Amino acid sequence: MFSRTISYLIALAALTTTLALARTVPAAAAPADSTAAAQAADSSAAATTTEPAKETSEVAKEKAEAAKETSEATKQKEAAKEKEAAKAKKSAKKTKIKAAAGGKGTVKSLDITAKQGTMPVKPEVMPQHVQVQHVLIGFAGSVPGKAISRSKEEAKTLAYEVLERARKGENFDELVRKYTDDSPPGIYGMSGTGVAPAAGEFSRDGMVAAFGNVGFSISPGNIGIADYDATASPFGWHIIKRLK
Repeated sequence: MFSRTISYLIALAALTTTLALARTVPAAAAPADSTAAAQAADSSAAATTTEPAKETSEVAKEKAEAAKETSEATKQKEAAKEKEAAKAKKSAKKTKIKAAAGGKGTVKSLDITAKQGTMPVKPEVMPQHVQVQHVLIGFAGSVPGKAISRSKEEAKTLAYEVLERARKGENFDELVRKYTDDSPPGIYGMSGTGVAPAAGEFSRDGMVAAFGNVGFSISPGNIGIADYDATASPFGWHIIKRLK
């Protein structure tokens, strides 16, 4: 009887120990499994977050490159427009100057630097009619009815000073009023040799030879000078601008 009791107690103790061990193992294993699951979840979330961020960065980079290309293209177009505008302006200026020469006395080219369109340019075709304006610079005794006191040398010096000022673009009407020893405005129309004068014109052959020679040898807008000559220009120096 006593022996059975001991055997029973031993078996009961063994069973109790086994049950205790069975409870302990799952309890220890649970946290390990939970941690692993949490780590896996964190890795997945990180991977999910990183991929969109990477894609966003690439898109932003592509947009920046596209904007840069657009900006460069715009600058090139603007530069091309400015170049074309400058070219068109220059061409229009040349056309305007050539048009000013006009009519039968059209010129091949004009010097347009600093109003130097006033420099003499021979007409392509000899005109049949011209209109000129002049400043006459005389000297003592050269112009009948005029009390001129300057010497011949002084007259020549003044004539070339007036010529230079006129070619630099100074108002020709003002120069006529201020300096001429003829009557302002000093405008004359002339017909060519052998051409009948129009109303209000003089025949070239009926004028001072040097006056007509200069008037018919320059283009509209040009300014020339007829130097004093006892035969060809006896009244003094004529600064002549061809009007048309």
